[in-house]
Amino acid sequence: MFFNNREKGANGEKLAQDFLKKQGYKIIDTNWHYSKFCELDIVAKTKDELVFVEVKYRTDNSCGTPFEAVNYNKLTNLKTAIIAYLQQTKEKYKTYRLDVIGVTGIKNPQIEHLKNVEF
Repeated sequence: MFFNNREKGANGEKLAQDFLKKQGYKIIDTNWHYSKFCELDIVAKTKDELVFVEVKYRTDNSCGTPFEAVNYNKLTNLKTAIIAYLQQTKEKYKTYRLDVIGVTGIKNPQIEHLKNVEF
């Protein structure tokens, strides 16, 4: 059982990382902070593509789905963080994209993966 939102979020991110690894992604970075408002939950790599992954966790959908929490302001903050990350990384990538993973549930969490979210 989880005690606070930070622990819930950390568990959701761990589940998302495990999910991505099973799909063949290589995790490069986690919880990369650019500022108080700009954090990248997961930075992963698949082939020559860099994938930035926002993870949203909900115990249930009574207050909305995980994907509904990724609003315009969140996307703007993610874009800022992605640009900063790309400027600071030494390795260059041909392409990059933003994905969102939604995790719902406690005992048997369901994982949904939206690829190439426009921002």
